Amino acid sequence: MEQQQAATPRPDPTSADRFDGLVDVEQAEAALVEHYPRLVRLAYLILPPGASRSRRVLAAHAVVQRSLPRRPTPTPAHSPALPAPCGDPDPAAAPGYACVRLRVLRTALGTGRRWWRWPPVPPPPLPRVWGLRLSPRSGGADELALEQALSALSAPGRAAFALCGPERLTEADALRVLAAAGVADTREALAEAARVATPAGSRDRSPVESAEFDPCALQARPTDLIRRRQHVRAVLAGGAAVLVCGGLLGLPGDGWGPAGADGPGGAAAPPYARNAAAQAALDPAKVTAAAATAWRSAARQDFAAWPARGDRVRDRELLRRALAVWARPGSGVRVAATPGTAAGPAAGPPQLLFAGVVDHAVVVLFHDGLRVVRYAEAADGADGSGTTLDFARTDGAAGTSVDAVVAGRTHGNVRYLTAPWVTSARLVDLLKPDAAGRVVHRDANGLTGPVPTSAPGATCTAWPALRTGGELLTDLAEPVPARLTYGAPREPGAVSGARARTVWARTACQLAALRGQGVSAVNSWEFARQPLPGGAGSATWVCTRAETWRGAGSLTFAQIQTPAAGGRSGAAPGAAVARADGGTACGPRAPRVLAGVLWKATGGHPDGRWWLLAAGSEQVTSITATGGVRGQTAGRFLAVPAKAGDRAELTARLADGERLTTLR
Repeated sequence: MEQQQAATPRPDPTSADRFDGLVDVEQAEAALVEHYPRLVRLAYLILPPGASRSRRVLAAHAVVQRSLPRRPTPTPAHSPALPAPCGDPDPAAAPGYACVRLRVLRTALGTGRRWWRWPPVPPPPLPRVWGLRLSPRSGGADELALEQALSALSAPGRAAFALCGPERLTEADALRVLAAAGVADTREALAEAARVATPAGSRDRSPVESAEFDPCALQARPTDLIRRRQHVRAVLAGGAAVLVCGGLLGLPGDGWGPAGADGPGGAAAPPYARNAAAQAALDPAKVTAAAATAWRSAARQDFAAWPARGDRVRDRELLRRALAVWARPGSGVRVAATPGTAAGPAAGPPQLLFAGVVDHAVVVLFHDGLRVVRYAEAADGADGSGTTLDFARTDGAAGTSVDAVVAGRTHGNVRYLTAPWVTSARLVDLLKPDAAGRVVHRDANGLTGPVPTSAPGATCTAWPALRTGGELLTDLAEPVPARLTYGAPREPGAVSGARARTVWARTACQLAALRGQGVSAVNSWEFARQPLPGGAGSATWVCTRAETWRGAGSLTFAQIQTPAAGGRSGAAPGAAVARADGGTACGPRAPRVLAGVLWKATGGHPDGRWWLLAAGSEQVTSITATGGVRGQTAGRFLAVPAKAGDRAELTARLADGERLTTLR
């Protein structure tokens, strides 16, 4: 057997017969480990030079390590002859090296498996070095000149240079290897490589064999420490956010909590499920609108009976923007809501009241059963700047409470959109009870012309109000104006008679304290008229109560309106003597009140003394004063001499024996 093998001619490593059969994985691994630096240098020379040297080094190592086959690799006899490495001391290892070298060439040239992207980011589980930047050592002028020359070549040209240079293959062998690696024009690649002027180098060694081109002889430097810290902080913050979100997902009500109505398998959908009603609220095609004459036959006159008006009611894109901003207002949207009014999205498709141009803005008014929502955007702005969203609670509104809404505000004026049943609109000044006012023009949509409004902080020299038929409305800086009434708390009426207009003329300036409080109606009740001591005339005691749409948060104040100085008739404001936040005083549930004040006649009246005056509503049968001033009277009026600065406690008894204290 031994003699027979010796007599058999040794195969030529460059012949095609040398690769008949298989190259197993162990043989390829042995060649890769033994010639690893040589293979990495080969990949480093072929890879594109555009990336940083550090990433190019890691990419070269990745190419070589991924070149190890996973199973025995067949090499058919008709495949091109692949020469063994020149001077290989172990010719038996030549098939394994040739196989690995071919896979390295294919991958580096981009003709093999297309996992490669540049800049190369080695995918797991390829080599990674955290916190260090690895790069070959810098060479001299010869190495720099060679690097510049190689960067001008194509990838096949660099491959041909590497095969004919460090690999020391002949031209014919290099052509066969390039062809096997998938290079289309092998001779052009050789021609490119031949045009490279290789510097002479030093110490009998070519520059391509120096440390400049050796990706295994590396120097280590730290990466960008500041940026690395920032990245670590970002990763930690992201991890904390993931943990918090994971914890929230585990809470009841999100589909991940305990079993039940809102747990896994319960009635509630997972948090990422879309709610059909919420999605419908964003669809402009599903916005509801009442018929133009629906208010004539409606069971009650409220916002549900308002038809959709305006020249933009069919503008789907406008409605889509308005609904989207309502559901998800951006950071540049100014959102305002009256106290107690939710500013969230609609529960379903809302009702459209108005869509059109008001002054220099495009306005859309919606009603969702509980709120009036006003969306406004600049008429000439396409970037969303100047967008506003106002919410006003209007649940339970009906009749005269829905005679008008504010459609726009500009330069101290407001423009109202009146209800379809409003037949006339007149601007009046509350401080001028005898003036008839002026007619306010309205267009075909019920939109009024500019109506002046009281300015916050200004001197109370006028108080504009809108009279719609017999009702009186005033703007309190909210989307829905407040209704003004006069009379007993359980049966308030319109401000129509001379006495009612006079009382309101002396009360109007008190309305400044009610701006932005979500007020729906304000009623003034004249609960007593008391003769003043010394024949100074009579004083009118008025209790004014402001009701809110939300029920809670009412404001009540009592005032005394004494005769004008010198006997002049006029609308001098009354003097507020008590105030109460909340409670039921002067309201339909408790239509009774007791109030008092220290008073002194002015204007040269002969009686210049101070008096403690007190008055109660009709249910009061007696009043008692204690403290700094003492006195008692049967009936509902008390007048006791006092001194300036005296303080007293007032109590009263009602007809049923109940005790009543002053408003506070």
